[in-house]
Amino acid sequence: MRLALRAGAAVLRTADLTEENLVAAVRRATHPHPSIPYPELSHLLTGGPRSADPAGRGGRPVLTARQASVLRLMAEGHGNADIALLLRCSEHTVKNVIYEIMARLQARNRAHAVAHAVRHGLV
Repeated sequence: MRLALRAGAAVLRTADLTEENLVAAVRRATHPHPSIPYPELSHLLTGGPRSADPAGRGGRPVLTARQASVLRLMAEGHGNADIALLLRCSEHTVKNVIYEIMARLQARNRAHAVAHAVRHGLV
């Protein structure tokens, strides 16, 4: 799969085949520098099931322990550098975890992710 993506292959699963997704894939393929949105790329590389419900469990998102820790610290107002120090990891790791959180919660930005977490009792 990774080799195909590096070669520029477009992947559409039957479950994801909608008119909107097909048009978007064709537009991306004709662009001189094709790209895949982060949530779709993350899904393709991890091979996990994708559903309309990001939680897959009736509404409440499921986060890993690391994701929950980062989200809690984000909600407290900590920046990436502080989170990295507190969790004893690199800032790069924190950024990757935040991208995963945003994809899982389908959030547009950090504030949206925190608001979503508050609404669902994750923080």
